[in-house]
Amino acid sequence: MKLYRNLILMSCAAMALAGCGSDDIASPGTGGNVTINNPTTPTTPTTPTTPTTPTTPTAVTPASGCPTIADPQGLKDDGTITGPTGTWRVCTLPSRINRSITLPKISGLLYQMAGRVDVGTDGGFTRTAADSNVTLTIEPGVIVYGGTGVSWMAVNRGNKINAVGTATRPIVFTSRDNVLGLNTETSQGQWGGIVLLGRARVTDCSTGSTAAGTCERQTEGAADPALFGGADDADNSGTMRYVQIRYSGYVLGANVELQSLTPSGVGSGTVLSHIQSYNSSDDGVEFFGGKPSMKYYVSVGADDDSFDSDVGMTGDFQYGLLIQRDGAGDALLEIDSNGRETETPRQTLRISNFTMIQRQVSSNNEANDLASILLRGNSDTTIANSVILSPNNECLRMNGSGAAPATLIARSFVMTCNATKYLGSGSYNATTVQSLFGPGGNNNIDAFTSTLSGFINGANELQVAVFNVTGLGAFFSPTTYIGAVRDSNDTWWAGWTCNSAAANFGSTSTACTSLPTN
Repeated sequence: MKLYRNLILMSCAAMALAGCGSDDIASPGTGGNVTINNPTTPTTPTTPTTPTTPTTPTAVTPASGCPTIADPQGLKDDGTITGPTGTWRVCTLPSRINRSITLPKISGLLYQMAGRVDVGTDGGFTRTAADSNVTLTIEPGVIVYGGTGVSWMAVNRGNKINAVGTATRPIVFTSRDNVLGLNTETSQGQWGGIVLLGRARVTDCSTGSTAAGTCERQTEGAADPALFGGADDADNSGTMRYVQIRYSGYVLGANVELQSLTPSGVGSGTVLSHIQSYNSSDDGVEFFGGKPSMKYYVSVGADDDSFDSDVGMTGDFQYGLLIQRDGAGDALLEIDSNGRETETPRQTLRISNFTMIQRQVSSNNEANDLASILLRGNSDTTIANSVILSPNNECLRMNGSGAAPATLIARSFVMTCNATKYLGSGSYNATTVQSLFGPGGNNNIDAFTSTLSGFINGANELQVAVFNVTGLGAFFSPTTYIGAVRDSNDTWWAGWTCNSAAANFGSTSTACTSLPTN
């Protein structure tokens, strides 16, 4: 069905982008009964108090105008837009930001991308004095929306984004329909997404070669060049922290769509943490090569994979919540560089403290990745201190090919799956995959009885022995528990995320279908 949908929608695309991979809650309760102890001596009744009238949120009123920015093109005042939260001033970004600018948080003001927005100009494979060195700084609480389906942001090589929100004032990238209050639980694919283009190494070259150290790639489907790749694995594309990216992945053609976030050839100098993807029509995040790392990642409602990586990525990740809508989405994890087994760098993924939830089998999953986790091709994966709850689906599929197929190291990893549990293809069969997972050894359990309360660990999760993840590298923080959220006192996800039927992050988070007004 998704293919038919894509084919129908591609006729309205003005250009083509791509973000596909390689081919192929409620809050916890009290936990017990409440005991009421009646007083032995009657008490004097108190005078009833007058109930407090609920406070009606004040509707947003538009800012008087757009701020002045350092770029000579300036911001275009496009009037106002009105939705359920009130009326906002619309300030449209230039199509190319040529100087470092700051988007300040101003009450009653939204920033719009009317199409593709380039941060700086591509500086090429190698850093030089000619780099434009543009930094786009976005203040906490700012909302940026895609005014059209083909709106997306490209942070070009040699330039940076500095989007740093706070736990109470996240930065929100979203769609025009979200502003207008038109979205529902299933809305998705209403604008492009955020693409970070770096100079770290990649494989699957569009030009050059990995052997010569000249490999570059083009962002698939972009009508104009959006190149990434280089030889600097320490490259810095900026910082994104406390950021929501909603309703991204506009379908521009069959199999041609972006993710919420697409780090492409980004280096280890790039800082990514506390990022939520909500209802992406493709992946929550897809890493194309590079040497990225990320902590505190939340993906809810991705219509393809919650986390995808390929073309020679070498990355470390800790604390992730991957939650798919019932009946929607493909895999929770897809890790591959299928078809390029001889190229280096060889894809290497290390994750710890992930909680991955796929309660129902979706038709998309059954047609594509087949299991909740797919490891294939030229990839080496370590999964530690993690939980997967996928009771109606196979948990793990491996597809081996070439002389050195995909590998897996599992440590303190527990799975709740259907009766089949494992799938194999290519060089692997289900028995081989089971032996690589190693149930019964290294604190791995493939018949785990989950006691998750929504996404929060329960008694059984807290009883699992923990793997010392610091041995994997300096990036990883010491931990005393498996999964992403230890217990109800662990609230790293609260406030900066948005709520939906698929995942309720509590009263300090606002609804994904509405805009925060603070």
